[in-house]
Amino acid sequence: MAARLCENGSGQYHCTHTSQRLEISYILVLIMLGKVFLDFFMLQNKPRAVKVSFMGYFCVSVALLDFTLLLSLCFIFCFEDFALWGVRFTEYHICLFTQICSLTYGLVPFPVYLLAALDYYSTVSHTSQLPTRARKLLYGFAVVVIWISGFFCTVRVPAVSEELQMQNSVSPSQCPVSGSWQSSLVSWVMVLLLGTALLACWKEVTAMLLSARLLSFSSQPVLMFPYEPNTSTCYKWQLLSRLLLCFLGTWAPLVVLQVVVLLLGVQIPAYVEMNVPWLCFINSFLLAAAYWCRCHDVELTEEGWCTDPFVSWKFCFMPFNKESTKPADKPGTVIVIC
Repeated sequence: MAARLCENGSGQYHCTHTSQRLEISYILVLIMLGKVFLDFFMLQNKPRAVKVSFMGYFCVSVALLDFTLLLSLCFIFCFEDFALWGVRFTEYHICLFTQICSLTYGLVPFPVYLLAALDYYSTVSHTSQLPTRARKLLYGFAVVVIWISGFFCTVRVPAVSEELQMQNSVSPSQCPVSGSWQSSLVSWVMVLLLGTALLACWKEVTAMLLSARLLSFSSQPVLMFPYEPNTSTCYKWQLLSRLLLCFLGTWAPLVVLQVVVLLLGVQIPAYVEMNVPWLCFINSFLLAAAYWCRCHDVELTEEGWCTDPFVSWKFCFMPFNKESTKPADKPGTVIVIC
């Protein structure tokens, strides 16, 4: 049909429009395919088992929603034009579904990060207790409420729905999607806080890096920092340098990428930006902040370090002796207290 339309002049615009639609739909499907693969790869290949947390539940929900969106886009892309339950679906709906998901993803960062921060702040000092069934149900309920509220705001709130209509009216052959100002603001705050923390304890961080040694601990290679801090320094400032080293030692590439994106002013679509690796990055940052704020209340038990699958925070609280890889003191105590 498209070939016959292209043969005469009257169908030239329709042919170009159709080919552009196909190309955009193909690109959106490929993007979602890559994102879903990355989501499930991060969920399945975690270095260690983790305890149940709100952020863990939300990461699973993001992966499931991405997978559902991918299946919907693939179904529409393969059948192109069909009716289901009295509704006709065409390639236009590939763009529409992506725009709705992008707007919904752009509305949830603030409530998600706030609830995750409150969760860690309230549980980091009670890490010896496993989450109860009531806590798990509360996490699941909170995740469902957040997604329903975000979708409701997207389709019902006038300001958001007008933005969706404006995106659809730009061009029939384009599929503009919006970024998330909430994620951009969070990124700026994180970069500023990390930069301020580095400036505040750059001497401690530099001395620890210069004293680093590569050793084997529990059959795994680890970096040991046999640096003895100044005993007159407050314990929270000593802890801050260790938290920074642990965090940047794991997430430095993502921090650099974050700085580059912010400086270049790149607008990343919200449906792409909200992904499991990014949420794991936020998770580590929130945990570090909770550990630093409640450092005197942290329970130094082995099961208490299972909240973060990528960063071993226990080494921030259990310094090592210079001559061996055994803890310098009993593993249930904090060495220096201000």
